[in-house]
Amino acid sequence: MTSISDFHIMKGGGRTAAMPVIRHIGLRDLKESLAQGIDDFWAMPSQLVFIGLLYPIVGIILGVATSDKNVLQLLYPLLSGFALVGPILAIGLYEMSRRREAGLDTSWGHAFEIFHSPSLPAILAIGFMLLALFVGWLMTAEALYEELFGPKAPANYMHFIRGIFASEQGRALMIQGNLIGAVFAIVAFSISVISLPLLLDRDVGAGVAIKTSVMAVAKNPVIMAIWGLIVALMLALGMAILFFGLAIAMPVLAHATWHLYRHVIEPIPFDQCNPHRAA
Repeated sequence: MTSISDFHIMKGGGRTAAMPVIRHIGLRDLKESLAQGIDDFWAMPSQLVFIGLLYPIVGIILGVATSDKNVLQLLYPLLSGFALVGPILAIGLYEMSRRREAGLDTSWGHAFEIFHSPSLPAILAIGFMLLALFVGWLMTAEALYEELFGPKAPANYMHFIRGIFASEQGRALMIQGNLIGAVFAIVAFSISVISLPLLLDRDVGAGVAIKTSVMAVAKNPVIMAIWGLIVALMLALGMAILFFGLAIAMPVLAHATWHLYRHVIEPIPFDQCNPHRAA
């Protein structure tokens, strides 16, 4: 039997459960969102770099973890799949942009105000969905590798690289793996790009938030595809600089995502937003 708490997670508090109004957006909205995200980063650099350092640290841990020969084949899936869970890790930065926009104090401790949000259970529910997608991607990547190369792990990095670039199986792995990974990325992007900022702003529940996010992507497919490519490119560049570029790329993207949400979703009266908005 469905409990009251389960119902609230999916449906929200009831005051703002109506479907949000989704706007059509254009390239100008993307440009403005990025500019606003960069402006937020420069306006709040200390706390953003502080939190942003979590990303290169996690990236380095992933790299070290796969240095063992038994899991070399999972290095690329781990790094590329990191973007699947990135939105939930960035939610504290969404909160910082929300506070700055509302004229509230933006000292770094307020990034943890999300723990006082009535939408926290719904946010966690979406976080578990993204984590499940991440695990599903890793399992799929491992299964594809074993199908093409067999169960034996590569002996070392050079052996692995030669196997990828100098064999038919390697080329098949790159093509098929990237296509499958793109499907996982599109699903994660579609359910999270608008839903998580929306849940910070309104107590609508995970169901309405996910539906709104998917509908926003469907209503603006080209623009959202461009935004997804921008995100992927910035993350790739951040990882290319020994992961430390993520300390800039992730905060900028997080703040820009909050402002993109503002461009996509029609605002509602102040008193209909989440109670913690006035905190």
